[in-house]
Amino acid sequence: MTRRTVILTEGYSDPDSAKTAIGVLRYKPEEVVAVFDRQRAGQTCQAVLGVGGELPIVGSLDDASGANTLLLGTAPAGGKVPAAWRPIILEAIARRLNIVSGMHEFLADDPELAEAARRHGVELIDVRKNDEHDVANHQDIREECLRVHTMGTTTSCGKMVASIEVARGLNRAGVDAKFVPTGQTGILIEGDGCPIDRVIADFVPGAAENLVRKAQHHDVIVVEGQGSLVHPLYSCVTLGLLHGIRPDGLIFCHPMGREVVPQANNFRIPPVEKIIEFSLTAANLLWPCKMIGIALNGHGFPDDQVEAEREKLRAQFGLPVCDVIRHGPEELVQGVVALKRELGK
Repeated sequence: MTRRTVILTEGYSDPDSAKTAIGVLRYKPEEVVAVFDRQRAGQTCQAVLGVGGELPIVGSLDDASGANTLLLGTAPAGGKVPAAWRPIILEAIARRLNIVSGMHEFLADDPELAEAARRHGVELIDVRKNDEHDVANHQDIREECLRVHTMGTTTSCGKMVASIEVARGLNRAGVDAKFVPTGQTGILIEGDGCPIDRVIADFVPGAAENLVRKAQHHDVIVVEGQGSLVHPLYSCVTLGLLHGIRPDGLIFCHPMGREVVPQANNFRIPPVEKIIEFSLTAANLLWPCKMIGIALNGHGFPDDQVEAEREKLRAQFGLPVCDVIRHGPEELVQGVVALKRELGK
């Protein structure tokens, strides 16, 4: 059955909160019927979320004609379903819509929702549910496959978008490349992957290795990063993922103008050069690795300011720098191709 989705963002229709919605609207618009938010009903997705063109925002499931799926379109810290969404989800189930969630709080474990789904014959799909239970062993990794990994300054800085755009750019350039998702939105877009932040801590590197093994028949894999090595809340996920992948090259993702982490009592983010140095040190503990480019996230800034920041970073680090949405990913693609050539892979 072809998925026809209405995306629920009720009360969270902004670029920071609605990451999942925005990712699906950008890369899977053909599957989307509408976005549901009663406060923004009557507006277009493009006007409110910056993507999605003329797809409508609706305030009633009656206006989502043809939908067979309700997707929960946010992934808040802690991953709990907002209480105000429960009646909407129950209504969607009663209308025989399957429910897709990327939350840490599993819908299938909720007795009321599970019973409603059973009664109406619909599926509750918890994207973050997994059964990873392997520790890393550094075996059966095909060295001929070039492993590229996106890391960054903080959360929500464009690691998934950069990974997708670089992988697609490599494919356009004639390189057999695969985007490897490690978060719920990437999994919804690509149709495979592992929700690495839901894996038991001891098994994170092993789960990352399993992702590499499954995709290593490609010439290049671009593995989506999570969190940041300097993020006070999520650094353990970032380090485990890095050591499981053991990348040959890193692409560093940097959001312009971001100086603090609001979720962590406004923790001040260290300078970019310190984070890059720390990232390379951590990576090279297990495998030779180099920084091959910077994905600059200039969202919300005018072109001239983005260009000035781009030139500043180029001069500081001597690396390719581009905003993959504004400029396209070609500079980073060429960085990957150059590394592939250098390593003879």
